[in-house]
Amino acid sequence: MRICLLSYRGNPYSGGQGVYVFHLARELCRLGHAIDVVVGRPYPRPLSRWARVHKVPNLNLWGRYDGDWLPRDRPFSLLSPANLFEFAATRLRFFPEPFTFSMRALLCMVGQLRHHGFDLIHDVQSLGYGTWAMKAFGAPVLTTVHHPLTVDRRHALARSRTLEERYHAAVFYPVAMQGWVIRRVDGVITASRAGRAAIAKDFRVPEGRIGVVPNGVDTERFRNPGGLRRRQSTLLFVGNTDDARKGAAILLQALARLPRRVKLRIVDEGYPARTLIPREVDRLGLTSRVIFTGRLSAGRLVEEYSRCTILVQPSLYEGFGLPAAEALACGTPVVATDAGAVAEVVSPESGLLVPPADAQALAEGIATLLEDPQRRQSMGLCGPSHIANHFAWPAAARAVVRVYRRALAGHPIGGEWSASA
Repeated sequence: MRICLLSYRGNPYSGGQGVYVFHLARELCRLGHAIDVVVGRPYPRPLSRWARVHKVPNLNLWGRYDGDWLPRDRPFSLLSPANLFEFAATRLRFFPEPFTFSMRALLCMVGQLRHHGFDLIHDVQSLGYGTWAMKAFGAPVLTTVHHPLTVDRRHALARSRTLEERYHAAVFYPVAMQGWVIRRVDGVITASRAGRAAIAKDFRVPEGRIGVVPNGVDTERFRNPGGLRRRQSTLLFVGNTDDARKGAAILLQALARLPRRVKLRIVDEGYPARTLIPREVDRLGLTSRVIFTGRLSAGRLVEEYSRCTILVQPSLYEGFGLPAAEALACGTPVVATDAGAVAEVVSPESGLLVPPADAQALAEGIATLLEDPQRRQSMGLCGPSHIANHFAWPAAARAVVRVYRRALAGHPIGGEWSASA
């Protein structure tokens, strides 16, 4: 098959969609399919080894609200109508990137890609109006959505304290556009049963049009390399601490309830790139117990997973739970919340689940494992085989191909798909 993948952010270190596109494109190529990737900034550097990459320009303004009212590095870029719209919408606290990417991607496909004759178009979490317009090319248009943005908006509204924060939370997420588009594409792929239920409820998509294909984990890279000594009483958190849905604030409250010997390493940037969680660290008197590592390469991240005592994923909701899966692949026990899809990733033999948004329950779960080295060792031995058997990328890609073939035959793609099915 000739497949076109669309992603408004393509770099594997810029978010979940970048990781998904990177590995899916590689595995599809290994299966013999021809892959084109139409992608926005930040661009995926290694992807061109196995796919033809078509770069869609943008201003990459998301998160840059810090009083810099002009893109000083490229001021004349605002002479473009599309860039001017993107700039103005961002400064009004909207998130226009999925819309602007979809329209630019549509123009790319009408122009330089119009003769490529794609068998199928697979969008990854953009769901802009341009995505819907691509149905005019005559190929099925599928989309991957791990959870609807309505989930993010609810959590953002719940944590808002001022009128300005409530305005930002209310207008930021392009929920209306994505809901309209997702009901009109040819099918939806999501990573979990929890994600399917949320999409069906919030975006009013019949479950028969939603196929569940668990995300993959790069088991070639994420495995314990051996020879590394684990840090004693050391917790690890991997995620965007500015995203309240990730539960970093709950983890800090739990840490404050644990003995002082327990340390926490956070794989994210600290101050000044992040302000919310560094302030909470100071407020709770945890400065000597918390380290921000900054963003890490995949190799360094494997080392962090392999050296910590426990990976903690305290999310309020997850459409999959990639840090938990990667930690398990590295033989690290996990304490996580049973929020969204995490319970579908962490088995009872490989980790411990606690209720979300409950700092006391989280602290008790962490303490239970810290005090039981034999149980941690048993979980560490179960984790890699659990991930290899259920979440390895080659199996995930084969399941996606089965979904593609069903869509090409004109059949609904609903159901739960696996490589062995």
